[in-house]
Amino acid sequence: MKSTMMDVPLSLNHLLDRAGQLFAGNEIVSRLPDKSLRRHSFGEYYRRTRSLASALKQLGLKKGDRVATLCWNHHAHLECYFGIPAAGGVMHTLNLRLSPDEIGWIAGDADDRFLVIDDVLLPLYRQFAHLHRFEKVLVFPFSGAPVPGEFSDYEALLAQADPDGLVYASHDENDPVAMCYTSGTTGRPKGVVYSHRSTILHTLVASLGDFWGLRGTDVVMPVTPMFHANSWGMPYGAVMMGVKLVFPGPHLHPDDLLDLMQQEPPTLALGVPTIWMSLIQTYDAAQAESSPNKGRWTLPRGMKSLVGGAAVPESLIRAFDRHGIWILQGWGMTETSPVCTISYPRAELRNASQDERYRRAAMAGVPVPLVDLRVRGEEAGDQPWDGKSVGEIQVRGPFITGSYHEVPVEAEKFAPDGWLRTGDVASVDALGFVKISDRTKDLIKSGGEWISSVDLENALMSHPAVAEAAVIAIPDEKWSERPLACVVLKPGQAVQPAELNALLLQRSFARWQLPERYEFIEAVPRTSTGKFWKMKLRERFPV
Repeated sequence: MKSTMMDVPLSLNHLLDRAGQLFAGNEIVSRLPDKSLRRHSFGEYYRRTRSLASALKQLGLKKGDRVATLCWNHHAHLECYFGIPAAGGVMHTLNLRLSPDEIGWIAGDADDRFLVIDDVLLPLYRQFAHLHRFEKVLVFPFSGAPVPGEFSDYEALLAQADPDGLVYASHDENDPVAMCYTSGTTGRPKGVVYSHRSTILHTLVASLGDFWGLRGTDVVMPVTPMFHANSWGMPYGAVMMGVKLVFPGPHLHPDDLLDLMQQEPPTLALGVPTIWMSLIQTYDAAQAESSPNKGRWTLPRGMKSLVGGAAVPESLIRAFDRHGIWILQGWGMTETSPVCTISYPRAELRNASQDERYRRAAMAGVPVPLVDLRVRGEEAGDQPWDGKSVGEIQVRGPFITGSYHEVPVEAEKFAPDGWLRTGDVASVDALGFVKISDRTKDLIKSGGEWISSVDLENALMSHPAVAEAAVIAIPDEKWSERPLACVVLKPGQAVQPAELNALLLQRSFARWQLPERYEFIEAVPRTSTGKFWKMKLRERFPV
């Protein structure tokens, strides 16, 4: 029997046209380098994005050409998300937090043809320009200063383009629209290429009520960088639903984010745990009578906060909930577009205790629709969903990568039947809640038994004196490996190892699982995406 449905390809162009036709009066707010706010309507955004596509075609962009971006979060970067694919190109977000050598290598590996860059980032560009030659460098005058003569002025190109005469590049729904490179902490970064189809399906799934829950009345503040897994895909969902966007630009210090929340209170904000840890600590410190910031800020009660990129401590969820803000933890990777699981309140748990709510919220969550998830044990069999049996998370689905850009498929990254090997170790309970124990490389095997560094870290960060804690393995002649806890204390606080061990024992850790020793450090090193960089700690504390 033949289907009677229309064969209409999934396309980002549909979302762009929808925004221009239905949401022309809705607002996009961008914070500039001088902290002033620039406002655009979705109608203006629609015409500017079409102008960008028209300009790129006039410059000779061909189907499949890569156009790199090196930008903060703002309206022009959002224009690239849709304007580059509309012209037939592939948007490639470069991570401005990487070293210049690494940025240059990635641009060369992707064979980027053009570059769109913020003027405030030109000093960074000049440090890697010798490593890869872009045919055109389009400078967005983010600061308002004149664009240097050797570059093309982004705004001038848009002003000269014809948005009305634009004809979208012909495409198949499986054609590429964007690419993003993995963090590469254990080797060279690898390119993940997203398609029209994968991006639309990911956007539809992630926007569902129990996940992002996007509504037209929302005000979304994407603190997660637009170069980090494409800000978790939120720009696509926001354009699809016409929600008000508030971009923080380069100002991500807790004081700056709290100030912006006073001007443009969000109903949904997203970021990595380290950002929210600093923010809540800054806010709570400002409540003291002696604080110079007393009365400066209020938090937007009822706001949801989507947090991912690293494990979220239960203590952080409790801290925000005291102010009427609920944290939704998600888990995913660059390779998964990235949303794979989200910890949302299940109907089966409507009568659960508050402590159980917090415990569940601190898990990685439940697989979203269209994602198949399994946990593979050491013997290559699937582990039961009993909340105890652990193994490597493996996933498959229409927005999960099946290969990397110009890299042969490796057994280390993909199972023989094509499932993505994530490298994360976890258990899954009967309700489908995933509890990540560790990365495979970060588990500690002591005396033949596994110790989860993530569980130890989350417990240690519940102590009121502890700002951050990272746990690594150190070699031991008798036990093979033992845990070493690297602890960052809050300003003016002090705590002894014995007190921290007592806390861990109260949290049901066995004595053999306690850290062998503690090192009190000023800060935990982080990767370019804000995750704890444990490799650096291992180098610092080899024994």
